[in-house]
Amino acid sequence: MRLQLALNVADLDEAISFYSAMFDTAPAKVKPGYANWEIADPPLKLVLFEQPDAQPGSLNHLGVETDSADAVVASEKRVSDAGLTTSGIDETICCFAEKVETWVEGPTGHRWEWYVKQADHDTQLDNVVISSRPSD
Repeated sequence: MRLQLALNVADLDEAISFYSAMFDTAPAKVKPGYANWEIADPPLKLVLFEQPDAQPGSLNHLGVETDSADAVVASEKRVSDAGLTTSGIDETICCFAEKVETWVEGPTGHRWEWYVKQADHDTQLDNVVISSRPSD
């Protein structure tokens, strides 16, 4: 697993240059208005969304990238059993990827995503649900 940090940026090219230098690695994926890194050390999934009207550097969302759909399901169950409300388990297309994911909102309004990427996708889309899975 690794933590995910998704930031809004005003200038994607400038941010790509900065974060590539800071983490000494190139992005794993760059698409119009979007870039992400799969950083090994420290283990981090860094995601940038170009949003010129958003506060530069503002938090888009947080997440935990898992190794499997089973890990997403187990995490969703643990979070639900702790009394937190989740979105349930969905298979979605988001951020140029097909994913199995669940979402929970923190007390300050920050959104947290537990997910596994199953495949790359050609389009951005925004959490388009392919199918929902029943929670165990």
